[in-house]
Amino acid sequence: MTLDDLRVFVAVCRAGSLSAVARELSCTQSAVSQRVKRLERETGTPLLERRPRGVVPTPAGRILLTAAADGITGLDIALRRLGEFVREEAGSVRVTTGATTVRHFMAEAVVDFRRRHPRVNLEFQTASSSRHCFDALSSHLLDLAWVTIGDPVRGIEQRTVLELPWVLAVRADDPLAERTRADADDLAAARHIRLPHHSSSRAHLDAAFSALGIPLTSDTSVADWDTAVLLAELGLGHAVVPAVPGRYVPGTGGPLRFLPVPDLPPLPVGWAVRRWNTLSPLARAFADTVSGSGW
Repeated sequence: MTLDDLRVFVAVCRAGSLSAVARELSCTQSAVSQRVKRLERETGTPLLERRPRGVVPTPAGRILLTAAADGITGLDIALRRLGEFVREEAGSVRVTTGATTVRHFMAEAVVDFRRRHPRVNLEFQTASSSRHCFDALSSHLLDLAWVTIGDPVRGIEQRTVLELPWVLAVRADDPLAERTRADADDLAAARHIRLPHHSSSRAHLDAAFSALGIPLTSDTSVADWDTAVLLAELGLGHAVVPAVPGRYVPGTGGPLRFLPVPDLPPLPVGWAVRRWNTLSPLARAFADTVSGSGW
C-alpha cells in the first residue's frame, strides 16, 4: 500500500462516495476503486460497504480510517513545516470561520499577533456553517476553526472560549423598547428575523425556543448576525442575536435597543482543531492570543 492509497481511502470514507473523490482528484472512479481494492488485498478484509447512496467503512475500515487519518495529519504537518524550513519561511496560520467573526472576536488579537510575528502568513477562509468548518479541518486544509460549539464531531476537538448571552434587537420606537428584558411571551409575539437555516447558532436557538414552547413566526431570514440587526433597525422585524463582545450590548441609545433574553441558554463559541497536540507553535500562539483577548 502507498500513502496515496491511504489518502484516497480516507477521502472516500469522509465523502461517502467513490465518484465524488474521483471528481475531486480529476481521475476515473475506477482508479479510485483500484486504490481501495489494493488496500483490501493488503489487509485481507473488506474495508468499504456499498450502500444504495454511497459507501461507508466496514468495522475493519473504521479501524484503518482512524489510524490513517491520524498518521496523514501528522505527516502533512511535518511536510509543511519542512517546506517552510527549506524555503526559510516564517510559517503560516490558516483559519476558517464565519463571515463576521474576525470583526467580532479577533480584530485586536490579529493586530497583536501580527506585531509579535510580522513575517507569518495569516490566511482566513470563510465558511457558511460549523459543519463546513469541520469538513475543512478534516481535509487538512486548515489549522484552526472558530465555531459554535456543539455535539462531538469525530476527529475534531472543540474548546469553548466564550458563552454569549442572547439579546433581542428592537427599534427604539417599538413598544418593547421600554422593557428591561424580553421574556418568553415577548419572544412568542415577536416577528422574527431568522438566522441562517444551516447555521449552528440557529439550531441552538431553535432548540431553545422549542424547549420553552415558543412558536416562531417569520417571513425574513438572513445570512449572518449583522444583517439580522440591520433589518431589525430598518423595521422588518425583531432579531434574536448573540451579544458579541463590544456589540449588541444591552442598554439604550441609537436607533435600536438590545433587550437581554435570560430565558435562553447562552451560545458557546470557540476553537475547533483536529488535535491540539499536533498544532504548530504559530497556530497555537494565534489561538491563545484570540482566547486571551480582553474583549
